[in-house]
Order: sequence, then structure tokens, then C-alpha cells
Amino acid sequence: MRRGATLSEVILAITILGLLLGISLPRMAAFRDSLAVDEAAHRLQGASRKARVAAILTSQIIELTVAADSLVIRPAAGTVPLWRSPGPSGEKIALSGGPKRILFSPVGIAMGVSNASFRLTRGTAARTVVVSRLGRVRILR
Repeated sequence: MRRGATLSEVILAITILGLLLGISLPRMAAFRDSLAVDEAAHRLQGASRKARVAAILTSQIIELTVAADSLVIRPAAGTVPLWRSPGPSGEKIALSGGPKRILFSPVGIAMGVSNASFRLTRGTAARTVVVSRLGRVRILR
């Protein structure tokens, strides 16, 4: 009875493993990019909803500032943030355009914009988050 594997068996196993990794790693990277962009889109959606609810609950105009490095909710007349979160650039996700401000009235309607859209991209994954004038948020693929 023999023990172990021959050199040719080990080389064959390593070759097959290399082929499988070569096929699966690019797909795994695309999957990771897609998950990261989805998470950033949902974080932006949540920030918009928080700002809208804060405007309704506090009966004042609330500003949501969306920048690549941060998401900030503050009263329109104030400088002290009510809420802050890291922006999409922390996860190496690109946000198209510069920083944008959305103002929510005390009744929850966005002021000054008809639709605000934010394009998030990383690798081949991309999502567009659209905030309507009524405060509704949609995530488009």
C-alpha cells in the first residue's frame, strides 16, 4: 500500500485549483462591488428618510447634505448636525457630481428640487438614487 500522492497528482490538483480561482475571483470582485454600491444606496435612502422625518417631527426646515465623504442632516438655519454618517467614498464608491443639498419642509416635501439624483459607482456596479419632490426615494439599477 502506498502513502501520499505522486508529484504529477499534486501538480494536476494545483493546476485545477488555479483554473478555478482564475475563473471565480473576477466574479467575486464584481459581486463585492455590487454589494458595496447597494449598501451605499440604502444608506443614502435611509439618510433621506431620516431628514424627512426630522423635518416633520421638529416642524422646521431640515437640510440633508450629500457629499462623497459625508451625509449630514442639520436644521437649515443651524450649523450643529443632528446626524452624520460617512459618505460613499469611505468604501471607494464614486458619487457623481459635487455635494448636493436637499431641503425638507416641515410637512416633509423637498424644497427647491424637482428630483435629486445621485449616481453611485464602483467597478462595474452602479446604482442611481432618486429623491422626488414629495420625499420619495427610489433606487434604480
